[in-house]
Amino acid sequence: MKLGELEINKVYSMDCVEGMRKIPDNSVDLVVTSPPYDSLRDYNGFSFDLHLTGTEIYRVLKDGGIAVMVIQDQTKDFGKSLTSFRTIIDWCDNIGFKLFETVIYRKHGTEGAWWTKRFRVDHEYMPIFLKGKRPQFFDKEPIKIPSKHGGKILTGSGNRKTNGETTSLVTRPINLTKCPGTVWDYLMAGDKNPLKRKHPAVFPDKIPLDFIQVFCPLGGIVLDPFMGSGSTAVAALKTQRNFIGFDISEEYVKISTDRINIEKSQPKLDF
Repeated sequence: MKLGELEINKVYSMDCVEGMRKIPDNSVDLVVTSPPYDSLRDYNGFSFDLHLTGTEIYRVLKDGGIAVMVIQDQTKDFGKSLTSFRTIIDWCDNIGFKLFETVIYRKHGTEGAWWTKRFRVDHEYMPIFLKGKRPQFFDKEPIKIPSKHGGKILTGSGNRKTNGETTSLVTRPINLTKCPGTVWDYLMAGDKNPLKRKHPAVFPDKIPLDFIQVFCPLGGIVLDPFMGSGSTAVAALKTQRNFIGFDISEEYVKISTDRINIEKSQPKLDF
């Protein structure tokens, strides 16, 4: 199956902007990616343009499509680079996206060289961009988490009104699971895959897995412009979605392709 000039379920070794220009307008359901921001890792000297990347992502997404970015800011001379915030404003004000939400990726930070002079960084940002009026697909059931008091019947105060008063007490059963909210906990989601760890900067496979289940319909197409170690592709295959990806590094394309070939030989999840 082709997507414009390109085969789906394949990672291409090329600049992502050049690659996305080979993809038709309004043809991708979801983008999940982590750009090589702020030179926080060694990416073999390759460079990229986040504005041009966002412009092409917006073009290829379907109406109601979602783009998710995992990003953090470099600290230099005790100040943050603000790359994450500048990118969010640029993509919304100049490209046309809405900011659907910003989710916090909670992780175990490392003390690093700054441990006596700064707070340990236990998070990254995951801005969720929307093209169009509303998401074409949204299902958070697969990512719900256990409720602390699930199965109990509890009584509590109602909502607070704008005048400061509260509504009447409410008694109701507590659901077994609940929405994870906007702080997603990946504290125990480290991946020990030896192929994956050949890449200098990776995120847990569960991140794209979660976003794909929430925002991409079965059989849909997921794009990762900075495929890296292949986590987005592997998650797409696990969940019966299709993918297409780019990485300018042939070394990283080899890593991701090896992981994809292994995943294709594994039993699929039941959806």
